[in-house]
Amino acid sequence: MRKYSLLLVLIIIFSCNSEMKETKDTQIGVEISDKGERLDLNAGEMSTVSIWEKYIDAHNNRDIEAIKSMNAEGFKAYGPRGEFIDGSQAHAEFLMAWFKDNEPKWSPKYYIANEVEDNEGNLMQWVTSGHDLTLVVDGTDVKVVQVHDALIKNGEIHKFYVYERVKQDNE
Repeated sequence: MRKYSLLLVLIIIFSCNSEMKETKDTQIGVEISDKGERLDLNAGEMSTVSIWEKYIDAHNNRDIEAIKSMNAEGFKAYGPRGEFIDGSQAHAEFLMAWFKDNEPKWSPKYYIANEVEDNEGNLMQWVTSGHDLTLVVDGTDVKVVQVHDALIKNGEIHKFYVYERVKQDNE
């Protein structure tokens, strides 16, 4: 009986490890480094999606304090029209004015958790997300499509990039 119990425990451990490894090492593409090196882009940790969803919700709720609390020390953001925001306080100031002037509202379409390990062994967890965004500009609704790439470490937003285009009427 003891042999069977040990065998059962080993099977369970092996199954769990195999399942985790299968998900963790699922290559979904490649990333090209600034040096032109091809790095494996793998499926990432789904917990980062939850963090990014909360971050987007905080933006929709205009909750500046929640946003600041989720930003890491050394936070940076890169906007679609060349904006560069350096630091959580600068981000809060930008958002307060932008929320007031544009009344943005995000409607999420997808979230993709991905990770890449650079040649120095640094593992980076990213979330790539797509959203429809409605802005109010001079009293008129303007609809755009945004894609975000967000670097998330230790449950905090370290940086993100925003790419944007005007949404066509037939979309």
